[in-house]
Formats: sequence, C-alpha cells, structure tokens
Amino acid sequence: MNDCRYLTFALGKGRLARKTLELFEQIGITCEEMKDKDSRKLIFVNEELKLRFFLAKGPDVPTYVEYGAADIGVVGRDTILEENRNVYEVLDLGFGKCRMCVCGPREARDLLLHHERIRVASKYPHIAREYFYNKKHQTVDIIKLNGSVELGPLVKLSDVIVDIVETGGTLRENGLEVLEEICPLSARMIVNPVSMQMEKERIKDLIYRLRSQIV
Repeated sequence: MNDCRYLTFALGKGRLARKTLELFEQIGITCEEMKDKDSRKLIFVNEELKLRFFLAKGPDVPTYVEYGAADIGVVGRDTILEENRNVYEVLDLGFGKCRMCVCGPREARDLLLHHERIRVASKYPHIAREYFYNKKHQTVDIIKLNGSVELGPLVKLSDVIVDIVETGGTLRENGLEVLEEICPLSARMIVNPVSMQMEKERIKDLIYRLRSQIV
C-alpha cells in the first residue's frame, strides 16, 4: 500500500451523501470541510486519514468510479443497474431501501401474463429492457421519460411503467398499482477494479468496519 496515496470517494448528492457520512462517522471517518454548508469547494479532504470526497449527481457516480477518478462510490442500486458500468458492487449499506417495479392499472396485469407487445415508460430504459427481454422474454417498446412516469398510463402513452416504489402512495392516488417486482434497491458501495487490487487492504478494512455497523 502506498501510504501517501489518497483514497477518493464519489458520493451521490443529497440524502444519500448525508446518510453515508453519518455511517462513516460511526467508524471514525469524518470530513469537517463537508459540514460547512457555505463552502463552494468541490473536493473535500481528510488529511489525517488520506481521504478525499466529492459530491456528484447519482448517474455520474459509477462513471467516476469506472474511470478511476474515484476509488469508491456510494449510489443507489437503481443507478448501478441502469448505468451498467465496469465496477465492483461490494456492500449493501442498508439505507434508501425501496423496490424497482412494473406498475400500471390493474387491467394491465393480463398484458403481462399473456406476454403481449406493450409500451413501457420509464426513467430506467436499460433496467426495463433487461427485465422484459432477458427475464420475461417479452417484446416491448420502451419509452424514456424524465419526469413523472406515472403519467404514462394515465394519458395512454404507455401500458405500464417501470419505476422505483417506496410507499406506493403516488401510485394509489392515481389508480395504479404494483404489478410485478423487478428487484429490491438500496444504497450500495462500488469500487474501481484497479483500486481494489492496488488498495486491497485499505478497502477490505473499510468494508469490514462498515459492515459491523449495518443492522
């Protein structure tokens, strides 16, 4: 191990970063610079532990990690699956739990059972395509949306949607329901493959210490 080398973390902005830093503090890793809400810095450093942190939009985190700009990233599993980058997923951090589901009006259930060709609206076209083509072996037309995908079935743009479901409240208010569950989701730690070789002991120690805090 090179004692002078910084270990760099890319954290998904917002609640994910806050929860991650809270978890890190439980094992003695802090970054006081990041607590300054007025700071305009982009990279925050813990000189004593030789750690660097930066915040990024969720979809960019796997990219930073794949290309080695960050050794370690923390991001939702939905982003990992959608971006499909060459990274190691090493730890489920246990927060941000929800589900990726196929949702729609109750009558759309028959379309799924009979493998009819349907239109699927989603912010996650890769996950939707992977699920329908490779798991269900059902031919579908994928429509990429960036906003409220629940609108898709309501305005007849799509038959169903693929989206994250936490409580299901928005679905119920709009006459939609979960028709099929694709996979569980939560915050995950990812590692660059080269970093895993070069900094194996430091990273393994970090994973071990974090795992001891996760209920």
